[in-house]
Amino acid sequence: AMFINIVITGIANVVFTIVALYTIEKWGRRKLMLLGASGLGLIYLTLGTCYFFEVKGLMMVVLVVAAISVYAMTLGPVTWTLLAEIFPGRVRGIAMGTCTFALWVGCCTLTFSFPSMNAALGSSGTFWIYSGICLCAFIFLFRHLPETKGKKLEN
Repeated sequence: AMFINIVITGIANVVFTIVALYTIEKWGRRKLMLLGASGLGLIYLTLGTCYFFEVKGLMMVVLVVAAISVYAMTLGPVTWTLLAEIFPGRVRGIAMGTCTFALWVGCCTLTFSFPSMNAALGSSGTFWIYSGICLCAFIFLFRHLPETKGKKLEN
C-alpha cells in the first residue's frame, strides 16, 4: 500500500509539472502563483478539517494527491521562473543566490518543524496553520507580485 501511494504521488508530481510547462506561458506567472496559494490553502483547510473529524481512506489520498498536483503545477516550478525573471541583471546573481538560500531554509524549517507541530497541535491544527500561511502568501502575492509573462529581462 505504501509503495502504491508513493507511485501515485510521484506520477501526479510529474504529470502536473509537465502541465506547468504548458500553462506558465498561457496563464502567466502571477495567476499560477495566486492559484497555487489559494488552492493549497483550501486543500490544507480541508485536510485539517478531515483530520479533525477523523476522516480516513480514499478522501485523504485524493486530498494529498491534489495538494501535490497543485504545488507541482504552480508554486513549485513557477517560483523558480519568477526568480529568474524578476531581478535586473546587475543583481540577478546575488538575488537568486539569496532567494535560493531563503527557499531552502524555508523547506528545512517546514521539514523539521512538522513532527513537533504535529505532536503539539495534531494533524488538524498543523494543516490549519499551513492553510493560514497560504492565505498570507495569497494576500502578499496579490498585493506585490508583478506579472513577468511576456516582459523582457532587464540587463
